[in-house]
Amino acid sequence: MLKRTMVLTVLAALFAAAAAAQVEAPPPATGGPRYEVYLGGAYSRLRQVPNSYSGLVGGKAALGRDFGKYFQLFGAVDYYRLGVGHSYIPEKGNPTITTFMFGPEIHAQLYGSLSGELFGELGAEHTGNEHMTPTVSFAGGFGGGLTYSLTHRWALRLGGDRVGASFSLPNNTPQLAYSTHRTWNARYTGGVVFHF
Repeated sequence: MLKRTMVLTVLAALFAAAAAAQVEAPPPATGGPRYEVYLGGAYSRLRQVPNSYSGLVGGKAALGRDFGKYFQLFGAVDYYRLGVGHSYIPEKGNPTITTFMFGPEIHAQLYGSLSGELFGELGAEHTGNEHMTPTVSFAGGFGGGLTYSLTHRWALRLGGDRVGASFSLPNNTPQLAYSTHRTWNARYTGGVVFHF
C-alpha cells in the first residue's frame, strides 16, 4: 500500500512539473520573414551540344517560401548565353540554355551566421539556337549551398546543382528517330538573398 501511494505521488509530481513547464514555456517566434528572393550569376556545363563551348555563363533568379524552420518550396529560372572554353573550336555556334525548375529544400543553421541547404528540383530545360529535337526537355536534379547572413533580411549564397535532361544530337533527322541522349550538366551560382 505504501509503495503504491509513493509511486502515485511521484507520477503526480512529474505530471504537475510537465504541465507547469508547458505553461511557462515562451511562445514560438512568429512573424519573421517567410519568403526569399535570390538573384545571382551562374555557370553551366554544356554537354548536350558537342563541338561547341564547354560551358555557358548566365544568371539565376529564384523565389522561395519557408514552411517552418527547416523546410522550403522554391521556383527558379536560369538563363545562360555567354560561351566559355574550347577556344580551339573554330565554329562554336550560339547556344543558349534556359531552365524552369521547382522543388523542396531543407536548410539549417550550421554555425553563427552560416547556414546550409540541400534541395531537389524538377522542371524543364530549353536549349536554343542549335536545332535540338526536342528543343525543350523534362529536367531534374539535386544540389546544395551555403548562405551567410549579413543582416536579418540580407544574405550571400553560393550553391551548385547537377541537372539531367534528354536531347537529341543537333541537326538530328527522322531517319535517326530523333534518338535522345541523357546529359548531366553541373551548375554553379553565387548571389544575393533578400528575406521578406
